[in-house]
Amino acid sequence: MNDLELGVIGNCAVAALIDRDARVLWYCLPRFDGDPVFHALLGAPKDAPDDGVFAIELEDHVHSWQSYVENTAVLQTELHGKQGSLRITDFAPRLFWRERLFYPQAIVRRLTPISGSPRIRIRLRPRFDYGASAPIRTYGSHHIRYVGPSATIRLTTNAPIDFIRDETFFNLRAPIDLILGPDETLQEGVVETAGRLEERTTDYWRNWTHRLAIPFEFQDAVIRAAVTLKLCTYEPTGAIVAALTTSIPEGPGTQRNWDYRFCWLRDSYFVVRALNRLSAVRKMENYFRWLMNVVASLHETDIQPVYGIGLESALVERTVPGLPGYRGIGPVRVGNQAYEHSQHDNCGNVILGVAQMFVDRRLLSPPGHEDFLRLEELGRKALQLYDKPDAGMWEYRTRASIHTTSSLMCWAAADRLARIAGHIGETQRAGEWRSHADRMKQVILERSWSHKRQSFVESFDGEFLDAGVLLMTEVGFIDPHDPRMAATVKQLEKVLGRGPHMMRYEAADDFGMPGTAFNTCSFWRIDALARMGRVEEAREYFEEMLKLRNRLGLMSEDVDPKTGEMWGNYPQTYSLVGIVNCAMRLTRSWESVT
Repeated sequence: MNDLELGVIGNCAVAALIDRDARVLWYCLPRFDGDPVFHALLGAPKDAPDDGVFAIELEDHVHSWQSYVENTAVLQTELHGKQGSLRITDFAPRLFWRERLFYPQAIVRRLTPISGSPRIRIRLRPRFDYGASAPIRTYGSHHIRYVGPSATIRLTTNAPIDFIRDETFFNLRAPIDLILGPDETLQEGVVETAGRLEERTTDYWRNWTHRLAIPFEFQDAVIRAAVTLKLCTYEPTGAIVAALTTSIPEGPGTQRNWDYRFCWLRDSYFVVRALNRLSAVRKMENYFRWLMNVVASLHETDIQPVYGIGLESALVERTVPGLPGYRGIGPVRVGNQAYEHSQHDNCGNVILGVAQMFVDRRLLSPPGHEDFLRLEELGRKALQLYDKPDAGMWEYRTRASIHTTSSLMCWAAADRLARIAGHIGETQRAGEWRSHADRMKQVILERSWSHKRQSFVESFDGEFLDAGVLLMTEVGFIDPHDPRMAATVKQLEKVLGRGPHMMRYEAADDFGMPGTAFNTCSFWRIDALARMGRVEEAREYFEEMLKLRNRLGLMSEDVDPKTGEMWGNYPQTYSLVGIVNCAMRLTRSWESVT
């Protein structure tokens, strides 16, 4: 059983999740973290159990087939029945129009009969306020308006309005187009509009993937991961969300149901780095714009680990009583308490996320000296905080320690500032930051190493293992061939390894011991093995991890190591980053085959 067998369509402003039977189960407006007008992924209110979905239902349905149009974010689903079959083409428009990018808050569904005489019905049942409010419906000759307390959406279609209103089965004898979007009149007919939008959206995505610097091997996996990572970026501000959903539990009955529709500085650094490796530098420029707005506000407050995609600082966490949750496993949470946490690694995550900007000659808007000075303020915070307790990268809610990964990223802040300063001609500042980095490194090496465990451990003077220390090689802190690193990997594999999987940490967290493996940690291990020269093992594990993707090539946050079932929010950018990074690390070169 895998309920996360979901396709993703989007346009870097909105996104929808669609199951293999062509049901839209998740769609938030007016942006990723907004009200889910289609919320069936998390259930429905007791008094309206069939609401929160946009379904195309085929009478006598037998089986379905689903795939993306190659190298695009355009999804096609075929429904096959005893009497006939049809194809549904789904996408969110993203195209160049009037010399600018056009990405409306809209989705387009195009229905085409492909055999026999299919009979269908269209069930369009949006709700508002996380399922609490049913819309008022008004009708025109070719549209239906769904009026909520604070928003109105409009369906424009050439299907019979009566059939949609009454959810009547009817014969699909000719193509039908459905455009769901803002409460605005189309400038052209629905057929012409839908056709033009599909053609130009398809062209946009093919042109974008055409420019990617992909590896020779694992091309399909990397392209799908890259497209989906892009879909998790919010074009208007440059923010990058950790996932498109909230409250998909990390495992059954764990209470680890979090809202991931926000921009974590940590996750975003990894996304930017992965896309940079594929030469998709536009995302780095957009994220830099968002990030420097965060940095500019730091004179007012300390840096947070997570912000809203519109730079909101308060992400007050609450539960939604009206939705039962994924598979009935609540609670459903909106907001995330992590914004209140002290997580000291964020100083490094910010600077790591923008360091390439200072040396990349391709950029249209490179950073200036003032940007470096602002980043130095973060560097000074890192110097103050690198040996102080915090909640750590795993965001423990009830305990604090001097976490090794937090200290590591504080070191990375000083190290990258030294490199940036040297590049921009600030020789004295480069020397000062190098001195700070060297001093921090010595402390980290001494206090995070456990002679008892023969491993780097989760916290200074601690004894528990944590897969996060694998990042020591990722950020260039220690040579992967260093005997201490080799011993650490050996211990992590022994204690946290589950075949190709890795658990996050050894000690119980606020909710007990996690039962699912964290995909990102599994990819970190693969990368570390490859760096250490254990390439064949790394390839074997990587190929096993690729088998865990769903049929469309996507992954969630966690996996049950025994069954391979996906858990956690979806699609998870951390997991997709792992696919890109490991593929780039393990691939044979183009020169080896050309």
